[in-house]
Amino acid sequence: MPQSHPMKRRTTLLGAAAALGSLALPAVAQTKTVLRISTPAVPDAWHAKMWTVFKDALDKAAPGEFDVQINLNASLFKQGAEPAAMARGNLELTSMSPADIAKLVPEFSVFTAGYMLRDPAHQQKVFTGPIGAELFKRVSEKMDITVLSTCYLGTRQVNLREARAVKTPADLKGIKLRMPGSKDWLFLGNALGATATPLAFGEVYLGLKTGTIDGQDNPLPSVRAAKFYEVTKQIVLTSHLVDSLFIAISNKSFNALNAAQKQKVTAAAQAAAVYNNDNTVQEEAQLVDFFKKEVLQVSTPDVAAFRKSVQAVYQSSDYAKVWPAGLVDRINATH
Repeated sequence: MPQSHPMKRRTTLLGAAAALGSLALPAVAQTKTVLRISTPAVPDAWHAKMWTVFKDALDKAAPGEFDVQINLNASLFKQGAEPAAMARGNLELTSMSPADIAKLVPEFSVFTAGYMLRDPAHQQKVFTGPIGAELFKRVSEKMDITVLSTCYLGTRQVNLREARAVKTPADLKGIKLRMPGSKDWLFLGNALGATATPLAFGEVYLGLKTGTIDGQDNPLPSVRAAKFYEVTKQIVLTSHLVDSLFIAISNKSFNALNAAQKQKVTAAAQAAAVYNNDNTVQEEAQLVDFFKKEVLQVSTPDVAAFRKSVQAVYQSSDYAKVWPAGLVDRINATH
């Protein structure tokens, strides 16, 4: 039997190895799980920077397992379009507001109402406790989305063109308070005792300067960023809306992960939220001093009187009809 030529056999082996290698390459490339993130947040915002914390935490916990792609400025999907993109399988992660969720889970509108959450600590207790678990279960069932963590977006305060004594909602009577244009926001402005006036955000500075409006409401970082302090004389710390944002992943993407990966993705989302929350709280605390230096009067009203009055307005409205019985009392009782 003739022996095969050693050179020829070596070439055949090399060829076989190369073939095996080419088969193995795509398998290696496919092991990274792509996680696309879409957010309307601008780069300087803490809730934009937190996504880098998420990516870094995940890369450290699961090296080489994930390809995290961060898309800011609504560059991948426009604001509000993210849940539909997640349902189609075109997007894995986003941050959603209570208003976004309430469109499909009406009972979640309780968190678009004034004075439901007292402060960032109360917010975390509500959403990490049984109330959060129940509502997030409904989000999963109705939206096919899993909420991973809760972010603090800031507390909205009233900012007035002319200083006045404000202790209760009655003291805001007749004040033309600029609010975003949706019916939910306008309802909140009127519930505060003011006359809610819709105006685009880009027109607020001029509106305050000329007296078209008497005031506006926003978290303190927004007041500084938009330079509203240049055309106003007072900030009333009504703290009427503790705003939330939820880091969320599509169920399809989450359920495709193994148990260890699910835990690591959740831990990364929680680390991102802690980074955002700590920095937002710290910035708000520093801004009170900043506004005082800008010669603005900073006053604190009777917040308990505001809460009682505003909650009563909501409880007797159509909004409350979709809220589960006893939910507001349970939120108030959470400490």
